[in-house]
Parts: sequence; C-alpha cells; structure tokens
Amino acid sequence: VDPKFLNLTKVDDRIYGEFRKTFKDLKIDLLDPEELKSEPAKEKWRPFCLRFEGGGEDFNYGTLLRLDCREGY
Repeated sequence: VDPKFLNLTKVDDRIYGEFRKTFKDLKIDLLDPEELKSEPAKEKWRPFCLRFEGGGEDFNYGTLLRLDCREGY
C-alpha cells in the first residue's frame, strides 16, 4: 500500500494536523533521539497524546520511528 493512502485510524488526518501545529519546528526527516527524549519534548508530547484519549485503546502507546527518512527501518 502506498503510504499516502494508508490509514491506521479514523482520525489520522486530525492527528497529523494537530501534530503539525504542535511540533511545527520539529525536523521530521532526520530525528534526534536525544531531542525526542528531552524534558521539553516530553512536556509537549504528553498533552499531545492526551488529546486523543478515548479515541482508541492504544492512543498513548509508544511507537517505532524511522529516525532518518533516507534510511531503512
């Protein structure tokens, strides 16, 4: 499936829109794991995840990320 057509939840578009608003300065093509684990990042991620509470049983589970979009998983 082409990723641009892949939907994992019924609220994917809302999640993406909120993500871009909340993390507008986050460089997503090359992620820094230390930056993601920092206290300021945690202070943003927790409220972001809580916006989707009740939207599914796994709303706040961790996920695997590809840190560099030019590399494989």
